[in-house]
Amino acid sequence: MRITPYTRKSLESNLKGETLSRFGLLDGQESITPLRIAPEVNVVKIGGHGVIDYGSAAVHPLVSEIKALTADFPMLIMTGGGARVRHVMDIGLDLGMPTGVLASLAGKISEQNALMLSVLLADVGGQAVSTSDILEVPNLLRQGVLPITQGTPPFGLFEIPPERGMLPQYRTDCGALIAAEVLGAKSCILVKNTAGLFTKNPFFCEDAELIPSITTTELMDLNMDDMVMEHKAVEILAHCKNLHEVKIVNGHNPGELTAVLREGKAGTIIRRG
Repeated sequence: MRITPYTRKSLESNLKGETLSRFGLLDGQESITPLRIAPEVNVVKIGGHGVIDYGSAAVHPLVSEIKALTADFPMLIMTGGGARVRHVMDIGLDLGMPTGVLASLAGKISEQNALMLSVLLADVGGQAVSTSDILEVPNLLRQGVLPITQGTPPFGLFEIPPERGMLPQYRTDCGALIAAEVLGAKSCILVKNTAGLFTKNPFFCEDAELIPSITTTELMDLNMDDMVMEHKAVEILAHCKNLHEVKIVNGHNPGELTAVLREGKAGTIIRRG
């Protein structure tokens, strides 16, 4: 049956005439290995709620540790938002703001934290950069710059509507994983205020047990009500091509970031699979 009397002015390619949604087409791309742009870079996401909100008591020792590591370990530092994100989103919810507006507001807070860390790390090349400059990371590192950016994915007003509630699902853990994946980074490390992922919230449940190692499939099957890592970040890791695992360390314990970079030791390792 002829649908239209017109002829499309197509260009010759393997995708000519495709809707780009056909399952058979997508399945045929599973064997493709993406280019790793920055295979030596370690993406280190410092939590706003978990670290920065604790002020100098937690931040200064971690900053000193990062300074001691920069000579040996190329890093992209990414920041969370924390208490101010929760405050502005609470007000936004009360005022009826759409999810995309809430995501835009959250990004401005994590950007503030990136700016503050760039000042604290200025003497080792710390420089606040935009998320749009991610592809400049290899060149910045060659110039002696320690790039620091917000962890909030730049979806902004185009934030995907959440499955539940109104809060943006793709927050700063997700941003760190996405950045590590597109760069083909060596590692992705989430610096939190706990030893890692627990079976329950360790701040409220004395019987919470640390999970030292788990796969994305196992973690999603647990269907945990709450956890230290964003739910969507687990889904993202499950679909990554370059990134194979995420490591969680406690930023309140000096030496844990050093141990994970030098020896691969982490409180929890979440592996793709």
